[in-house]
Amino acid sequence: MLYSAWITGQFTTPDVDRTQGYVSELAAVDQPWARLFRAGDVLSGLACLAGVALTPHVRGEWPGWLALGGFGLLLAAGGAFPLDCAPISDEECGTAGLSPAHRVHELAGVLGTAAVLAAMVLLAVRWRSWVAWLFTGLTLAATAVLLVAVAAGQWAGIAHRVLMTLIAVWLVYVALRLLITDGHTVRSGPPHVVRQGDGPAVLLTSGPAGAWFHWDAVAAELAARHRVTRFDRPGLGLSPPSPEPPTLYGEAARLAALAPAHPQRVTVVAHELSCWHAEAFARLHPLCVAKLVLVDPACASGGKRPQVRRALGRWTPALGATWGATALARVAGPAAHRLLTGAGDPAGVYRRGSVLAAAAGEWLARRDMAADLCAIRAEHPFPDVPVTVISSGEDDPCTERLAETLNATLVRLPATERPIPLDDPGAVAAAV
Repeated sequence: MLYSAWITGQFTTPDVDRTQGYVSELAAVDQPWARLFRAGDVLSGLACLAGVALTPHVRGEWPGWLALGGFGLLLAAGGAFPLDCAPISDEECGTAGLSPAHRVHELAGVLGTAAVLAAMVLLAVRWRSWVAWLFTGLTLAATAVLLVAVAAGQWAGIAHRVLMTLIAVWLVYVALRLLITDGHTVRSGPPHVVRQGDGPAVLLTSGPAGAWFHWDAVAAELAARHRVTRFDRPGLGLSPPSPEPPTLYGEAARLAALAPAHPQRVTVVAHELSCWHAEAFARLHPLCVAKLVLVDPACASGGKRPQVRRALGRWTPALGATWGATALARVAGPAAHRLLTGAGDPAGVYRRGSVLAAAAGEWLARRDMAADLCAIRAEHPFPDVPVTVISSGEDDPCTERLAETLNATLVRLPATERPIPLDDPGAVAAAV
């Protein structure tokens, strides 16, 4: 719709020749309503980029969507760098020289047309739809007619308007096809689990956006005498995403499912946010727990549950399956992971959009989880099991209150730039 804003220009800008003049002449600096049509071009390009970013990621389709994203970028650039004047409708245009912005607009127009044609062809090849090929064929034919009209100096304006109309209708077709195409729903599956060693059961659960390999050093020290289980929560590490946002009760149930069968008991080692999961698990399933080791536990406080966060949390699993999330994760994911943890990404999991979305979903769910933990604390007593709380850096009143509440042994370590499981795995293993 934004790309078709030029239609109103046929009535508001009569100086532009409808038969010979290009549509882009409506946005020339010296034309009335130029700012309106320039804004339309910029918004059209941004809307196209947003549409590509929110399109579900389908393997093999990336060249077509990349080309369409390039079209949106070039379209926005054309609006930001307008023509100085109407080169066909105004005979005096260019007699005093043309600005760099004019040249950029001309180049962006040519490259943008090439990009959208490439997107049509590439997506039609993947979709194998006669409708897609029909639009592609008509648009290629209109482009050829436009080139002939420009060379002949006749009817270029009409040919250009036909071409833009076909592109606009094709964009609507793409949107409708995405709306009716099945197979873009998020499907859950079993979590990625790694088990090693033999002996008393130990269950390791990661902090926000954590992966199983963050526990490599801890697991290596424990595996000689323990049966060590590591896993990735939905969407994180190598686990498939879940269509539902995370909840405290769900994570406690996940720990219960990974714990050994009764009468065996498990020692749970949790880091940061997952300390809430471990405490809820211990209170809800007291006969399953042998011991808790809480590493740098997050501070939980009750409060109002924000509806906006909850609404956004429902969308994060679907957003993680889009091209935008995939592109953002590939560009920034590994660097952000190394900055926060000081460790590499041997499995390349932080290049996946689902990991980015799962991390955002857990952050959005923090307030709900904190409120649920406060409710569980009020309704379920803590079992009589030993607890060790490991903290680093300066004294933290919240950590001290937690240790006092759980009658835990508080172990303080020197301040560190990396998470404790990575920086001092021996301290964690000793606590177990």
